[in-house]
Amino acid sequence: MNSHPSTQDSKSPSSADGLLPNYSRREKSGNIERREFLKGLALTGIMASAPDGSSADRPKQDIPYHTLGQTGERVSAIGMGGFHLAQPGVEEAESIRLVRTAVDRGINFMDNSWDYNEGQSEIRMGKALKEGYRQKVFLMTKLDGRTKQEAAKQIDESLKRLQTDHVDLMQHHEIIRFEDPDRIFAKQGAHEAVLEAKKAGKIRYVGFTGHKDPHIHLYMLKVASDYGFKFDTVQMPLNVMDAHFRSFEKLVLPKLVEQGVGVLGMKSMGDGIILKSKTVQPAECLHYALNLPTSVVITGIDSMRILEQALEAARTFRPLSKDEVAALLAKTAQAAAKGDYELFKTSQHFDSTAHHPEWLGGQAPHVDQLAGPSS
Repeated sequence: MNSHPSTQDSKSPSSADGLLPNYSRREKSGNIERREFLKGLALTGIMASAPDGSSADRPKQDIPYHTLGQTGERVSAIGMGGFHLAQPGVEEAESIRLVRTAVDRGINFMDNSWDYNEGQSEIRMGKALKEGYRQKVFLMTKLDGRTKQEAAKQIDESLKRLQTDHVDLMQHHEIIRFEDPDRIFAKQGAHEAVLEAKKAGKIRYVGFTGHKDPHIHLYMLKVASDYGFKFDTVQMPLNVMDAHFRSFEKLVLPKLVEQGVGVLGMKSMGDGIILKSKTVQPAECLHYALNLPTSVVITGIDSMRILEQALEAARTFRPLSKDEVAALLAKTAQAAAKGDYELFKTSQHFDSTAHHPEWLGGQAPHVDQLAGPSS
Protein backbone atom coordinates (compact mmCIF):
# COMPACT_ATOMS: atom_id res chain seq x y z
CA MET A 1 0.00 0.00 0.00
CA ASN A 2 1.13 3.48 -0.59
CA SER A 3 0.95 6.83 1.09
CA HIS A 4 -2.46 7.42 -0.41
CA PRO A 5 -5.65 5.72 0.78
CA SER A 6 -5.85 2.04 0.11
CA THR A 7 -9.63 1.81 0.13
CA GLN A 8 -12.58 3.89 1.21
CA ASP A 9 -11.73 1.83 0.48
CA SER A 10 -0.31 -16.53 20.02
CA LYS A 11 -3.21 -18.71 20.54
CA SER A 12 -5.87 -19.26 17.99
CA PRO A 13 -9.49 -19.15 19.10
CA SER A 14 -10.92 -22.63 19.49
CA SER A 15 -14.25 -23.73 18.12
CA ALA A 16 -15.38 -24.12 21.70
CA ASP A 17 -14.74 -20.62 22.99
CA GLY A 18 -14.48 -18.41 19.90
CA LEU A 19 -12.19 -16.02 21.79
CA LEU A 20 -10.11 -13.37 20.07
CA PRO A 21 -6.39 -14.10 19.65
CA ASN A 22 -4.08 -12.39 22.14
CA TYR A 23 -0.97 -10.94 20.51
CA SER A 24 1.06 -10.54 23.67
CA ARG A 25 4.80 -10.96 23.31
CA ARG A 26 4.81 -14.73 23.07
CA GLU A 27 8.08 -14.81 21.23
CA LYS A 28 10.17 -12.53 19.14
CA SER A 29 10.50 -14.41 15.92
CA GLY A 30 -17.25 9.23 -0.04
CA ASN A 31 -18.94 8.26 3.42
CA ILE A 32 -22.35 6.67 3.40
CA GLU A 33 -25.07 6.55 5.98
CA ARG A 34 -26.12 3.25 7.50
CA ARG A 35 -29.39 3.25 5.59
CA GLU A 36 -27.54 3.74 2.30
CA PHE A 37 -25.20 0.90 3.18
CA LEU A 38 -28.11 -1.42 3.97
CA LYS A 39 -29.60 -0.46 0.63
CA GLY A 40 -26.35 -1.60 -0.94
CA LEU A 41 -26.64 -4.91 0.87
CA ALA A 42 -30.05 -5.40 -0.67
CA LEU A 43 -28.60 -4.77 -4.11
CA THR A 44 -26.16 -7.63 -3.64
CA GLY A 45 -29.03 -10.01 -2.98
CA ILE A 46 -27.50 -10.95 0.37
CA MET A 47 -29.71 -10.76 3.45
CA ALA A 48 -28.26 -9.46 6.70
CA SER A 49 -29.09 -12.62 8.59
CA ALA A 50 -26.78 -14.59 10.87
CA PRO A 51 -23.70 -15.62 8.85
CA ASP A 52 -22.70 -19.19 8.30
CA GLY A 53 -19.51 -20.60 9.82
CA SER A 54 -18.29 -22.16 13.03
CA SER A 55 -17.52 -20.18 16.16
CA ALA A 56 -13.84 -20.65 15.33
CA ASP A 57 -14.41 -18.54 12.22
CA ARG A 58 -16.71 -16.02 13.92
CA PRO A 59 -15.63 -14.82 17.38
CA LYS A 60 -18.12 -13.34 19.79
CA GLN A 61 -18.18 -10.00 17.90
CA ASP A 62 -19.46 -11.97 14.89
CA ILE A 63 -16.58 -10.85 12.66
CA PRO A 64 -15.15 -13.67 10.54
CA TYR A 65 -11.60 -14.73 11.36
CA HIS A 66 -9.19 -16.48 8.99
CA THR A 67 -5.82 -18.15 9.33
CA LEU A 68 -3.08 -15.98 7.84
CA GLY A 69 -1.47 -18.18 5.22
CA GLN A 70 0.72 -20.78 6.87
CA THR A 71 1.58 -18.67 9.92
CA GLY A 72 -1.15 -20.14 12.11
CA GLU A 73 -2.18 -16.62 13.17
CA ARG A 74 -5.89 -15.84 13.37
CA VAL A 75 -6.79 -12.48 11.85
CA SER A 76 -10.03 -10.61 11.25
CA ALA A 77 -11.40 -10.80 7.71
CA ILE A 78 -11.52 -6.99 7.70
CA GLY A 79 -8.37 -5.02 8.47
CA MET A 80 -8.09 -1.42 9.57
CA GLY A 81 -6.19 0.71 7.04
CA GLY A 82 -3.75 3.08 8.70
CA PHE A 83 -3.51 5.85 6.13
CA HIS A 84 -6.86 7.47 6.83
CA LEU A 85 -6.18 7.80 10.56
CA ALA A 86 -4.08 10.94 10.04
CA GLN A 87 -5.80 12.50 7.06
CA PRO A 88 -6.81 16.18 7.24
CA GLY A 89 -10.06 16.53 9.12
CA VAL A 90 -9.47 13.50 11.35
CA GLU A 91 -8.46 14.65 14.81
CA GLU A 92 -6.01 12.58 16.81
CA ALA A 93 -8.54 11.82 19.52
CA GLU A 94 -11.00 10.57 16.90
CA SER A 95 -8.40 8.33 15.25
CA ILE A 96 -7.56 6.78 18.62
CA ARG A 97 -11.27 6.21 19.26
CA LEU A 98 -11.66 4.60 15.84
CA VAL A 99 -8.82 2.14 16.42
CA ARG A 100 -9.98 1.15 19.88
CA THR A 101 -13.62 0.81 18.83
CA ALA A 102 -12.58 -1.36 15.90
CA VAL A 103 -10.58 -3.63 18.20
CA ASP A 104 -13.37 -3.79 20.78
CA ARG A 105 -15.76 -4.85 18.03
CA GLY A 106 -13.61 -7.60 16.59
CA ILE A 107 -11.11 -6.12 14.10
CA ASN A 108 -7.65 -7.25 15.14
CA PHE A 109 -5.60 -6.66 11.96
CA MET A 110 -3.93 -3.24 11.95
CA ASP A 111 -2.35 -1.85 8.76
CA ASN A 112 0.18 0.98 8.60
CA SER A 113 3.30 2.22 6.81
CA TRP A 114 6.44 4.19 7.62
CA ASP A 115 5.49 6.82 5.02
CA TYR A 116 1.82 7.38 5.84
CA ASN A 117 1.16 11.06 6.54
CA GLU A 118 4.81 11.76 7.35
CA GLY A 119 4.71 9.22 10.17
CA GLN A 120 1.59 10.55 11.84
CA SER A 121 -0.44 7.43 11.06
CA GLU A 122 2.05 5.26 12.96
CA ILE A 123 2.29 7.78 15.80
CA ARG A 124 -1.49 7.84 16.24
CA MET A 125 -1.79 4.09 16.03
CA GLY A 126 0.96 3.75 18.61
CA LYS A 127 -1.01 5.96 20.99
CA ALA A 128 -4.22 4.04 20.28
CA LEU A 129 -2.56 0.71 21.07
CA LYS A 130 -1.48 1.74 24.56
CA GLU A 131 -3.34 0.57 27.68
CA GLY A 132 -3.33 -3.07 26.63
CA TYR A 133 -4.58 -2.70 23.06
CA ARG A 134 -1.24 -3.70 21.52
CA GLN A 135 -1.66 -7.17 23.00
CA LYS A 136 -5.05 -7.55 21.28
CA VAL A 137 -3.96 -6.91 17.69
CA PHE A 138 -1.90 -8.27 14.85
CA LEU A 139 0.19 -5.22 13.91
CA MET A 140 1.56 -4.71 10.41
CA THR A 141 3.56 -1.86 8.93
CA LYS A 142 5.63 -1.33 5.80
CA LEU A 143 8.97 0.11 4.76
CA ASP A 144 10.01 1.89 1.56
CA GLY A 145 13.80 1.58 1.77
CA ARG A 146 15.51 -0.47 -0.92
CA THR A 147 18.96 -0.40 0.70
CA LYS A 148 19.93 -2.15 3.90
CA GLN A 149 20.84 1.14 5.58
CA GLU A 150 17.60 2.93 4.70
CA ALA A 151 15.42 -0.08 5.52
CA ALA A 152 17.05 -0.54 8.93
CA LYS A 153 16.48 3.12 9.73
CA GLN A 154 12.83 2.96 8.75
CA ILE A 155 12.21 -0.23 10.76
CA ASP A 156 13.54 1.39 13.92
CA GLU A 157 11.61 4.61 13.30
CA SER A 158 8.38 2.65 12.84
CA LEU A 159 8.89 0.73 16.09
CA LYS A 160 9.49 3.97 17.96
CA ARG A 161 6.39 5.64 16.53
CA LEU A 162 4.23 2.58 17.18
CA GLN A 163 5.57 2.35 20.75
CA THR A 164 6.36 -1.33 20.47
CA ASP A 165 9.46 -3.50 20.46
CA HIS A 166 8.22 -5.58 17.54
CA VAL A 167 5.66 -5.73 14.76
CA ASP A 168 3.87 -8.89 13.81
CA LEU A 169 4.32 -8.27 10.09
CA MET A 170 6.72 -6.06 8.13
CA GLN A 171 6.16 -5.67 4.40
CA HIS A 172 8.31 -4.29 1.60
CA HIS A 173 6.13 -1.44 0.32
CA GLU A 174 5.19 -0.40 -3.21
CA ILE A 175 6.78 -3.09 -5.34
CA ILE A 176 5.69 -1.22 -8.45
CA ARG A 177 8.83 -1.30 -10.64
CA PHE A 178 10.55 -4.34 -12.08
CA GLU A 179 13.84 -3.22 -10.53
CA ASP A 180 12.39 -3.19 -7.01
CA PRO A 181 12.83 -6.94 -6.36
CA ASP A 182 16.41 -6.86 -7.60
CA ARG A 183 17.26 -3.86 -5.44
CA ILE A 184 15.66 -5.39 -2.35
CA PHE A 185 17.43 -8.74 -2.67
CA ALA A 186 20.78 -7.33 -3.81
CA LYS A 187 23.83 -7.42 -1.55
CA GLN A 188 23.33 -4.66 1.04
CA GLY A 189 19.70 -4.50 -0.06
CA ALA A 190 16.64 -3.94 2.13
CA HIS A 191 15.95 -7.62 2.66
CA GLU A 192 19.19 -8.02 4.58
CA ALA A 193 17.94 -5.43 7.07
CA VAL A 194 14.57 -7.18 7.34
CA LEU A 195 16.17 -10.56 8.05
CA GLU A 196 18.46 -9.05 10.66
CA ALA A 197 15.52 -7.31 12.31
CA LYS A 198 13.59 -10.58 12.33
CA LYS A 199 16.54 -12.37 13.93
CA ALA A 200 16.67 -9.61 16.55
CA GLY A 201 12.99 -10.10 17.36
CA LYS A 202 11.78 -6.81 15.87
CA ILE A 203 9.73 -8.56 13.18
CA ARG A 204 7.77 -11.82 13.27
CA TYR A 205 6.62 -12.25 9.65
CA VAL A 206 7.62 -10.75 6.29
CA GLY A 207 5.59 -9.80 3.20
CA PHE A 208 5.40 -7.31 0.36
CA THR A 209 2.84 -5.01 -1.22
CA GLY A 210 2.24 -3.40 -4.59
CA HIS A 211 -0.59 -2.03 -6.69
CA LYS A 212 0.76 -1.50 -10.20
CA ASP A 213 1.04 -4.69 -12.24
CA PRO A 214 0.54 -8.38 -11.39
CA HIS A 215 3.59 -9.31 -13.45
CA ILE A 216 5.77 -7.31 -11.06
CA HIS A 217 4.28 -9.27 -8.17
CA LEU A 218 5.10 -12.51 -9.94
CA TYR A 219 8.65 -11.33 -10.53
CA MET A 220 9.03 -10.45 -6.84
CA LEU A 221 7.94 -13.97 -5.94
CA LYS A 222 10.43 -15.43 -8.42
CA VAL A 223 13.35 -13.35 -7.19
CA ALA A 224 12.56 -14.26 -3.60
CA SER A 225 12.42 -17.94 -4.56
CA ASP A 226 15.76 -17.64 -6.36
CA TYR A 227 17.24 -16.42 -3.07
CA GLY A 228 15.57 -19.25 -1.16
CA PHE A 229 13.03 -17.03 0.58
CA LYS A 230 9.26 -17.44 0.86
CA PHE A 231 7.04 -14.54 1.89
CA ASP A 232 4.46 -15.03 4.62
CA THR A 233 2.05 -12.52 3.06
CA VAL A 234 1.43 -10.62 -0.16
CA GLN A 235 -0.79 -7.53 -0.41
CA MET A 236 -2.45 -6.42 -3.66
CA PRO A 237 -5.56 -4.80 -5.16
CA LEU A 238 -8.56 -7.11 -5.25
CA ASN A 239 -11.84 -5.57 -6.36
CA VAL A 240 -14.80 -5.83 -8.72
CA MET A 241 -12.87 -4.17 -11.56
CA ASP A 242 -9.50 -5.89 -11.24
CA ALA A 243 -10.72 -9.04 -12.98
CA HIS A 244 -11.19 -7.05 -16.21
CA PHE A 245 -7.83 -5.28 -16.41
CA ARG A 246 -4.26 -6.28 -15.57
CA SER A 247 -5.72 -8.66 -13.05
CA PHE A 248 -4.05 -9.59 -9.76
CA GLU A 249 -6.96 -11.91 -9.07
CA LYS A 250 -6.36 -13.92 -12.22
CA LEU A 251 -2.55 -13.93 -12.33
CA VAL A 252 -1.23 -13.68 -8.76
CA LEU A 253 -3.96 -14.95 -6.46
CA PRO A 254 -3.85 -18.58 -7.69
CA LYS A 255 -0.08 -18.69 -7.10
CA LEU A 256 -0.45 -17.43 -3.55
CA VAL A 257 -3.20 -19.90 -2.74
CA GLU A 258 -1.13 -22.73 -4.20
CA GLN A 259 1.88 -21.73 -2.09
CA GLY A 260 -0.08 -21.11 1.10
CA VAL A 261 0.85 -17.43 1.26
CA GLY A 262 -1.42 -15.13 3.27
CA VAL A 263 -3.42 -12.89 0.93
CA LEU A 264 -4.05 -9.29 1.97
CA GLY A 265 -6.57 -7.55 -0.26
CA MET A 266 -6.65 -3.78 -0.64
CA LYS A 267 -8.30 -1.10 -2.77
CA SER A 268 -11.70 -2.79 -2.73
CA MET A 269 -13.16 0.60 -3.67
CA GLY A 270 -10.00 2.13 -5.14
CA ASP A 271 -10.04 5.14 -2.79
CA GLY A 272 -13.69 5.63 -3.66
CA ILE A 273 -12.94 6.04 -7.36
CA ILE A 274 -14.57 2.73 -8.27
CA LEU A 275 -17.78 4.02 -6.68
CA LYS A 276 -17.67 7.01 -9.04
CA SER A 277 -18.31 4.61 -11.92
CA LYS A 278 -21.85 4.26 -10.50
CA THR A 279 -21.79 0.56 -11.29
CA VAL A 280 -21.51 -0.88 -7.76
CA GLN A 281 -22.30 -0.05 -4.13
CA PRO A 282 -19.82 -0.12 -1.21
CA ALA A 283 -21.39 -3.29 0.18
CA GLU A 284 -20.91 -5.06 -3.14
CA CYS A 285 -17.26 -3.96 -3.27
CA LEU A 286 -16.49 -5.30 0.18
CA HIS A 287 -18.42 -8.52 -0.30
CA TYR A 288 -16.71 -9.22 -3.62
CA ALA A 289 -13.27 -8.87 -2.01
CA LEU A 290 -14.31 -10.93 1.02
CA ASN A 291 -15.54 -13.64 -1.34
CA LEU A 292 -12.03 -14.18 -2.70
CA PRO A 293 -9.54 -16.40 -0.81
CA THR A 294 -8.21 -13.48 1.20
CA SER A 295 -6.96 -13.68 4.75
CA VAL A 296 -7.75 -9.99 5.28
CA VAL A 297 -9.43 -7.23 3.26
CA ILE A 298 -7.88 -3.95 4.40
CA THR A 299 -10.15 -0.93 4.19
CA GLY A 300 -9.62 2.73 5.00
CA ILE A 301 -11.64 3.98 7.97
CA ASP A 302 -11.87 7.68 8.83
CA SER A 303 -15.17 7.90 10.71
CA MET A 304 -17.54 5.86 12.82
CA ARG A 305 -19.91 5.62 9.86
CA ILE A 306 -17.24 4.03 7.70
CA LEU A 307 -16.22 1.74 10.56
CA GLU A 308 -19.83 0.61 10.83
CA GLN A 309 -19.85 0.03 7.07
CA ALA A 310 -16.87 -2.32 7.35
CA LEU A 311 -18.29 -4.15 10.36
CA GLU A 312 -21.66 -4.53 8.63
CA ALA A 313 -20.02 -6.01 5.56
CA ALA A 314 -18.10 -8.50 7.67
CA ARG A 315 -21.10 -9.48 9.77
CA THR A 316 -23.43 -10.00 6.82
CA PHE A 317 -21.01 -11.67 4.45
CA ARG A 318 -21.79 -15.11 3.10
CA PRO A 319 -20.09 -16.72 0.10
CA LEU A 320 -21.43 -15.39 -3.18
CA SER A 321 -22.88 -17.80 -5.73
CA LYS A 322 -21.34 -18.06 -9.19
CA ASP A 323 -24.34 -16.18 -10.56
CA GLU A 324 -23.88 -13.35 -8.06
CA VAL A 325 -20.19 -13.02 -8.93
CA ALA A 326 -20.99 -13.09 -12.64
CA ALA A 327 -23.61 -10.38 -12.19
CA LEU A 328 -21.17 -8.08 -10.39
CA LEU A 329 -18.50 -8.60 -13.03
CA ALA A 330 -20.99 -7.99 -15.81
CA LYS A 331 -22.01 -4.68 -14.23
CA THR A 332 -18.40 -3.48 -14.06
CA ALA A 333 -17.05 -4.93 -17.32
CA GLN A 334 -17.41 -1.89 -19.53
CA ALA A 335 -16.25 0.66 -16.97
CA ALA A 336 -13.28 -1.50 -15.96
CA ALA A 337 -12.04 -2.48 -19.42
CA LYS A 338 -9.23 0.10 -19.66
CA GLY A 339 -8.40 0.64 -16.02
CA ASP A 340 -9.99 4.10 -15.95
CA TYR A 341 -11.25 3.61 -12.39
CA GLU A 342 -8.15 1.77 -11.13
CA LEU A 343 -5.88 4.79 -11.23
CA PHE A 344 -3.34 3.09 -8.98
CA LYS A 345 -2.57 0.88 -12.00
CA THR A 346 -2.76 3.47 -14.77
CA SER A 347 -1.31 6.65 -13.23
CA GLN A 348 1.34 7.78 -10.74
CA HIS A 349 -1.21 9.46 -8.49
CA PHE A 350 -0.96 6.73 -5.84
CA ASP A 351 2.77 6.01 -6.25
CA SER A 352 4.17 7.62 -3.13
CA THR A 353 7.72 6.40 -3.74
CA ALA A 354 7.64 7.90 -7.24
CA HIS A 355 6.79 11.26 -5.68
CA HIS A 356 9.46 10.73 -3.00
CA PRO A 357 12.32 8.65 -4.47
CA GLU A 358 14.50 9.66 -1.52
CA TRP A 359 12.47 7.25 0.62
CA LEU A 360 13.97 4.36 -1.34
CA GLY A 361 17.57 5.20 -0.43
CA GLY A 362 20.49 5.16 -2.82
CA GLN A 363 21.58 2.55 -5.30
CA ALA A 364 23.12 -0.72 -4.20
CA PRO A 365 26.94 -0.47 -3.83
CA HIS A 366 27.64 -2.66 -6.86
CA VAL A 367 25.66 -0.29 -9.11
CA ASP A 368 27.84 2.68 -8.16
CA GLN A 369 30.93 0.52 -8.54
CA LEU A 370 30.01 -0.54 -12.06
CA ALA A 371 28.32 2.58 -13.39
CA GLY A 372 29.51 5.36 -11.13
CA PRO A 373 27.29 7.69 -9.08
CA SER A 374 24.08 8.75 -10.79
CA SER A 375 23.91 12.36 -11.91
